[in-house]
Amino acid sequence: MPATLPLSVAPLRRLTIVGVGLIGGSFALSLKAAGLVREVVGVGRSQANLDTALELGILDQATTSLAQGVEGSELVLLSTPVGQMGDLFRQLRDLLPPGAVLTDGGSTKSDVAALARAHLGERLADFVPGHPIAGAEFSGASAARADLYRHKQVVLTPLPESSPVAVARVRQLWQACGALVPEMSPAQHDRIFAAVSHLPHLLSFALVEELARRPDGEVFFQYAASGFRDFTRIASSHPEMWRDISLANREALLQELEAYQAQLLRLRQMLLEHDAAGLEAVFATSRQARNAWLDKKKQALQPLPDAASSNRIAGNEVPDGKS
Repeated sequence: MPATLPLSVAPLRRLTIVGVGLIGGSFALSLKAAGLVREVVGVGRSQANLDTALELGILDQATTSLAQGVEGSELVLLSTPVGQMGDLFRQLRDLLPPGAVLTDGGSTKSDVAALARAHLGERLADFVPGHPIAGAEFSGASAARADLYRHKQVVLTPLPESSPVAVARVRQLWQACGALVPEMSPAQHDRIFAAVSHLPHLLSFALVEELARRPDGEVFFQYAASGFRDFTRIASSHPEMWRDISLANREALLQELEAYQAQLLRLRQMLLEHDAAGLEAVFATSRQARNAWLDKKKQALQPLPDAASSNRIAGNEVPDGKS
């Protein structure tokens, strides 16, 4: 069922986004639209990207200092490549304000959970791992938008050590963005997304790179049309982020890659044997499965209440002033 806005969501006085790109920037814009945050502080490595986020109204303050950025924050969202998580956890163990909740938007979860256990110490209870399933091929603050999470899933993978209060807080805020918020274990998450997200990215990158390396590659790109565009859209994704994801989830990804290679060999054999019936059967099964998936997605797109207006009705509108 579609998520509905909680009847009473306490506004945040200060939200910190570490890594102000599509995921973190859209989270900030959505909560601002809902009147659920007074002040958003961004932490990043690129001053140019932080300046863009300030100009677009995503942030109210920006800094390259993690210590300054999390000071006084009630919620900290890590939306950086997963390869940076270990170092961030090491620092946040002593920097995270008392009572603050920590969450992340990383695309792999078992490695993030292990790093959190290794480095967060007594603050582990305040950490709620998450993964917004709402990415796009473009990154950076300029790609952020307030409606990114409406009707989209944000998977939470709470640890046994995670505080129920912290989990509920994170869940409520994502629901206020219009998201559906299922839960699963980190291991189950990584198995599923190796197949439906990480492998497709690997295949898309591989095809585009193989064509680009050809001496006459430009000729192929010249004649590529909508089919190539649709299949390779995700090859425009952030290379550093997908490098980290691929390596972090390499065991599950290798298993999915081997299964896919077996399917390719099966198709190759059908081509060698001129097996028209076999090819058509594969194509028909695939078409039926994809169309059924699309139908279910359409059925799930029930109207959601406008987050901002619903929150005002609930009496949670935040004044413009900062505290």
